[in-house]
Amino acid sequence: MSAPQNIGPKRLVVGAHYGVKDWILQRITAVILVVYTLVLGIGALVTPEFTYENWVRLFNFEVLSFPLGKLLAMLAFLSLAYHAWIGVRDIWMDYVKPTGIRLALQVLTVLWLVGSVVYAAQILWRI
Repeated sequence: MSAPQNIGPKRLVVGAHYGVKDWILQRITAVILVVYTLVLGIGALVTPEFTYENWVRLFNFEVLSFPLGKLLAMLAFLSLAYHAWIGVRDIWMDYVKPTGIRLALQVLTVLWLVGSVVYAAQILWRI
């Protein structure tokens, strides 16, 4: 009786299968962050005087009474948090071998990132 062949198109592939999806999502979030940074930078450059009111106006612009400035800023914050999560999670998975410590670090990272997004949303929607 021969051993089953696990080589070729019929081999059993196991794993989390998140590598390509997360790689693509990290590139998408990077593009969102670059575009938002450029838009924010251009907006800051064309602002005649850099005062608090003009800074708030940069985030409060509306299109057809739709708070587009705040929504774009929130999209950027969410993209930053997800981008950071993918990177830091991969660092924990690659370099921290004890499962308990790795899980604790991942949980602390998620809590910190969620807390940061909630805090950013509070600041953004308060102005």
